[in-house]
Amino acid sequence: MPAVFLKDRSLLFVSGAEAQSFLQNLITTDIAALGADEARPGALLTPQGKILFDFMIWQDRDGYTIETDAGQRDGLLKRLTMYKLRAAVTLALSTEEGVTVSWGEDAEGALGSQGARDSRFVKAGVTLTRRAGRQGDGAEALYDALRIRHGIVTSGSDFALQDAFPHDVLMDFNGGLSFRKGCYVGQEVVSRMQHRGTARRRVVTVSAATDLPGTGTEITAAGKPVGTLGSVDGGNGLAIVRIDRAGAAMAAGTPLLAGNTPVSLVLPAWSGLVFPASADEASA
Repeated sequence: MPAVFLKDRSLLFVSGAEAQSFLQNLITTDIAALGADEARPGALLTPQGKILFDFMIWQDRDGYTIETDAGQRDGLLKRLTMYKLRAAVTLALSTEEGVTVSWGEDAEGALGSQGARDSRFVKAGVTLTRRAGRQGDGAEALYDALRIRHGIVTSGSDFALQDAFPHDVLMDFNGGLSFRKGCYVGQEVVSRMQHRGTARRRVVTVSAATDLPGTGTEITAAGKPVGTLGSVDGGNGLAIVRIDRAGAAMAAGTPLLAGNTPVSLVLPAWSGLVFPASADEASA
């Protein structure tokens, strides 16, 4: 099975008698519904509802492991400490560096005390596990190609923190965003977006007959911006686009371009989303 070590991931451990309630009232993930051996995406939002920190979270012994980008680790720990106040919670950095992801026929063997199944990939029909530390030496490009193929984004490469709402990165479909558990930071904004159906920016997979241009290239239709290219793997990539503009362009037969490269856009099948054919349909 492929086992890829992601060296730029870091781990925090949250434990204590009030660990569950502390996280439940703070982050987007429904911690009470988190299954054993299940890793879910999550975020700590700004009061305006945008993603301040993003991560994966799973149960671990008497608490929770939070996996985030190494560049976010210290800032996330500082922010969690700020919210801790007098709660009976202990926040600690893991002594292990990096995370190993495994998938394929033997991925189930990495479950249990060693790691957890990534719910984002489960939605896409793939069993992928995440474990602390270095457990393999597969090329990181293999993992990037897998997540690109299935429409699974990562901050930095695919979106900028404090610039994206959870809906933009499909957290309303991948298990990382709860609308039932009650209040958390930024909850009012994302709840309003959900109930009003105002989410227009969405993750798409991008394909081209030739290699795609680099990350950050603008995607346009008739010279007007539709979105921005994120992670790229040869002729395949990810982007966050305005699906109303992209849908209207496709319905009219207007070519979509990433720079000067003709591209096709597809919404991830696991999301159940479709492109609206017009602005009126997008507002319905």
